[in-house]
Amino acid sequence: MTASIDDVKDKSFDYIVCGGGTTGLTLAARLTEDPDTTVLVLEAGNANLDDMAILRPASYGSHFGNAAYSWNHNTIKQKMTGDTPHMWARGKGLGGSSGINFLCWIKPPAEDMDDFERLGNPGWNWKNFEKYIHRTEGFVPPTKEIQSQKGLDLDTCSMGSDGPLAIAYPATIDDGEQKVKETMINAGLRPALRPMNGQTHGVYFAPLTYDPKTHTRSYSATAFYTPCKDRPNFTVLVAAHVNRVISSSGNDDEFVAESVEFEHGGQTYVARASKEVILSTGTLKTPQVLELSGIGNPNLLRRLGIQTKVDLPGVGTNVQEHMIVGVSFELRDDVKFDTLDLLSDPEVAAKHLELHNSGEGLFTTGIIGFSFATLPEVTSRASEIFKATEDKIMKNANSYPPGLLEQYKISLERLKSGVGCEFISFPGLNSRPNPPEKGKRYISFYVAMNHTFSRGTIHATSKDASVDPEFDPRYFDEEVDLQVWVEMVKFTRNLRNISPLKDITTKERNPGPEVQTDEEIVDWIKKVMTTTWHTAGSCSMLPKANGGVVDPQLKVYGTKNLRVADLSIVPLHFAAHPQAVAYAIGEQGADIVRGKYQL
Repeated sequence: MTASIDDVKDKSFDYIVCGGGTTGLTLAARLTEDPDTTVLVLEAGNANLDDMAILRPASYGSHFGNAAYSWNHNTIKQKMTGDTPHMWARGKGLGGSSGINFLCWIKPPAEDMDDFERLGNPGWNWKNFEKYIHRTEGFVPPTKEIQSQKGLDLDTCSMGSDGPLAIAYPATIDDGEQKVKETMINAGLRPALRPMNGQTHGVYFAPLTYDPKTHTRSYSATAFYTPCKDRPNFTVLVAAHVNRVISSSGNDDEFVAESVEFEHGGQTYVARASKEVILSTGTLKTPQVLELSGIGNPNLLRRLGIQTKVDLPGVGTNVQEHMIVGVSFELRDDVKFDTLDLLSDPEVAAKHLELHNSGEGLFTTGIIGFSFATLPEVTSRASEIFKATEDKIMKNANSYPPGLLEQYKISLERLKSGVGCEFISFPGLNSRPNPPEKGKRYISFYVAMNHTFSRGTIHATSKDASVDPEFDPRYFDEEVDLQVWVEMVKFTRNLRNISPLKDITTKERNPGPEVQTDEEIVDWIKKVMTTTWHTAGSCSMLPKANGGVVDPQLKVYGTKNLRVADLSIVPLHFAAHPQAVAYAIGEQGADIVRGKYQL
């Protein structure tokens, strides 16, 4: 049972964790392993527990736009995409976005995690990431027979098996997925060596946050709330929207977090923290909470009529995005490949709902086919794009905000040899603008940009916490992002000329024959692109002089006892779907808070 307001209002807890999402629940559950430590979690959404709309796999995107499960944020209009706003949906309820994501369990390249440390954060590296994520993982490998049948090479794979988060391959892996995998290798990409252990370069099948016993989603609520909910020191209040952190009035030199103000049932309440407040409200909301608490750029706070408590101009800056477009090919009618297109028929969908109950059918499939490539593997223009980008950065070196040049130097290394070009196979039509033809099936590829150069901002626009901040990703501020993406789209379109994909498809559905030149691809990208819902960096863990908001102990600069633990602390985005990193931040953050952390 979640708590009632009477369990919380005007009460004192050792720690208050704001946000019961992926990182927040992980951190809170670990802190409450000590029975003498009391923790309050304030979650703005509802509990949404034991809800098949969340638990049923392969229900991709079904939560977006549904206010019961999703915060349907929107960016401001983007100049480079035809003055179009973009929807930034995020998970609403216990578990946060781990309850509505696409279940992909992807680890970053070891080099990308080590870059955290290179940017001034001792102990934030691949070695510690792997240690902490093994605590979360409860990996259940398939049988040797299934591994052999489906081409799953797990002999060198090291994953945690005792953690609370169930991770497994889906019960159903169509043979068509293996044909796509073969095509990627025939296109010149290599099999990934150890994708679950930092060597992600290449092609592989990834596991899911999937419970093989129940064939349902595993997420932070099933892993870190349900098993711990009866602890007397673990209090979770849902429908509690955090407004701001209130500091004690006795110290003008340092911000001392004393309590948290929140809305519940239309009224405003306060809960007190005797030790610390930890913000896990996510990349999109954490900067707003800080600003409404008087922490941020004084010029912005002054415009909002908020007294500056901590002068910290890095709050809400350095925002980085992952982005996707879809390329789709029509399957031949005689090819055996059950794709999600079949679910558009209500009778077929009903049949597969029944099959799910017995651990079969399309609702026991998953997105498992991943390829991570370098730019030189994707295009012969790689050297040209690198040189132009390097020249521009060196020319503008003196005009960048503090710390950005250091990031760009690493980004240039990645542009040359990093694996930021991602291709994801999807069994069905996932692309625009051309809709599916009735009775047809499709194989699609998400063409995903991970190592972007453009930087955005997220800032409060009102003292009212219920008013969304202004989300401005500033898509394509840096031209290199678009240049790389065009080459990735061209690489993907050419896959239809390579066997065995060539042998099982008939034509391209999207972008379609009317899109041919680079200029036409650019126009198409700008019209159909979307976020990958992986936004990071808005409260970056960097030296304060370099635009940082938190130090390597996750403590907000200028405060005594206020920390941030979510993807907003990421200083430089990484080439992976981020939920594994979000869990690891919670695990490492818990050790930091309870004094068990060692470099």
